[in-house]
Amino acid sequence: MQLIQNTITGASLKMGYRFQKYWDTPMAAAFFCGETGGGLFFVSMLLDFIPGMIIGLLFTCLGKTYFHLAHMGVPAKSWRALLRPDRAWISRGLIGIAFFAGFGGALVLDSWLTILSPGLHLTLQILAGLAALVVMTYQGFAMAHSSAFALWSTGMMPMASFIYAALVGASLTLALGALGGLDAGALALARNAQALLVLAALVIVLSLLHGARFGSRGGRFSADLLLKGAYAKPFFGLVIGVGLIIPGLLAALTPDTMVISIFAAGCVLVGFFAFRLLMFRAAVYEPIMNITDGLLRG
Repeated sequence: MQLIQNTITGASLKMGYRFQKYWDTPMAAAFFCGETGGGLFFVSMLLDFIPGMIIGLLFTCLGKTYFHLAHMGVPAKSWRALLRPDRAWISRGLIGIAFFAGFGGALVLDSWLTILSPGLHLTLQILAGLAALVVMTYQGFAMAHSSAFALWSTGMMPMASFIYAALVGASLTLALGALGGLDAGALALARNAQALLVLAALVIVLSLLHGARFGSRGGRFSADLLLKGAYAKPFFGLVIGVGLIIPGLLAALTPDTMVISIFAAGCVLVGFFAFRLLMFRAAVYEPIMNITDGLLRG
């Protein structure tokens, strides 16, 4: 008997590859909103840019919540996800979002009205920053915890979440700040951070694919889907080209203008969402029987 290598089996009992279908577009949008909002808030907080902090909070608390509820089969029972922080990254993440909304909202209010003493304000900044870091990274930990998918099951996945969140945060802060509210020094700092984070994101994406490509058979299959299979065009066109190369070239070779900053931020957002969606679409379960070279002879 001989099995065809790289068989996609769907829901049948044949040996081969099965795509995960539980996390798809709504969850990709939820991850995107959470990391985008957390990154925008974090970078804006470092630059003392209140409009960016407000938009970051809204992006996470409203956008992420909406898409999570859209994904759930019984939204009325979604509160139960808070009850298992000892064993589930989803629970830890939801608790982190609650702290993010509370401490972040309080920080925005105090930054606007100056109610607290400098010491208490600094403490609030630290707590809000830590909560934002949880929102920026916990989704990567949740994916890395899924050992059934070689494409996700790596310590680089939380780092990818953090780098992309920081990249989107720097890009949106730069675009919003170009409209007003940030001085020239802060804009230059955000632009330099954007250029460095584009390079870091490129390295981490290629590292994820390298680890998958030279790992298990399931990881190799997922990497091939992104590099030369069904998802190669959106991966190279949107994730790499639009999302990383164009913003990197703009940051390195063009003057710092409002139009360029807004356009670069749009490119980063498109590339990041494509990355989030393709990481879900290309993930396959490991074959039930891991057969060397994909052949079974009998």
